[in-house]
Amino acid sequence: VQLMESGGGEVQAGGSIRLSCTASGADDYSRYCLGWYREVPGKDREGVAALDSDGSADYGTSVKGRFTVSRNNAKNTLYLQMNSLKPEDTAMYYCAVEDFGPGGSWPLSLPPDFDYWGPGTQVTVSS
Repeated sequence: VQLMESGGGEVQAGGSIRLSCTASGADDYSRYCLGWYREVPGKDREGVAALDSDGSADYGTSVKGRFTVSRNNAKNTLYLQMNSLKPEDTAMYYCAVEDFGPGGSWPLSLPPDFDYWGPGTQVTVSS
């Protein structure tokens, strides 16, 4: 499975950005658990949002109420709508997919255990 993120860029605080992650080589995209993570230099990779194959979503504490994760299985694409952006949201954002079985998911609070990752897309929020 190969992943490619898009949609990153620079935005002012309070603005919005929508990230996309398109997968190729997935024989049944709908069964995968999908996740968004972000990373800044010197810090561990942080779980932002996850969406399991049943459609249940989970969010990191710092983004709840501001970010929304969604998927379009027909397009093999994962989205992350980011609203009310803050300078502390500045990071490299990565998407990840993994087959944890029917309805399987991965707690965002744990270090990620996904086999497939995109190269990342940079989001910069200026104050």
